[in-house]
Amino acid sequence: MHIALSPGEQEKVLALLQQKMVSKRTFLLQPGGIDRHIYFVNRGCLRMFYTDKEGMEHNICFYPENWWACDIVSFFKEKPAVNAIQALEDSEVYYMSLSQLEELFFEVPKFERFFRILSQNGFDLYQQRITSNLSQTAEERYLGFRKLYPGLESRIAQKHIATYLGITPAFLSMMRKEKRL
Repeated sequence: MHIALSPGEQEKVLALLQQKMVSKRTFLLQPGGIDRHIYFVNRGCLRMFYTDKEGMEHNICFYPENWWACDIVSFFKEKPAVNAIQALEDSEVYYMSLSQLEELFFEVPKFERFFRILSQNGFDLYQQRITSNLSQTAEERYLGFRKLYPGLESRIAQKHIATYLGITPAFLSMMRKEKRL
């Protein structure tokens, strides 16, 4: 996706990636910790969320198959994270450290372009998410969620979808029932 790698370049990328099986509910990052790895989700689903002062969780993003996951500020700036990353399903991830990623950028310059495109696309998603939260109805946000994450609603708990949308699980259930969404 986004770049074509030669067989030798593919070998370099694969040599740096490490594999990990992650059980459902396992944390890959806790608030206050530094995100030491960037993850590629091969199977399963992760979520990034923020917990407010009242203890309420707010899902920021989901990372199903073929998505890259990290707290970008914590990972690249080596700062304590304010968010958590947790597995919502038993998952298989591939990961690498910042120093390994920097090595890859040096050895395979196309990969730096790949991550620039991923970062641009990620920023676009965050900007759309903020705008939708400010300007769209709950129903419109739900339809946007279904478009962005096709099939994910049947795999994860309704409470996680509701906190992503900024509504209660009861309201989501009522809205789905009334509108037959």
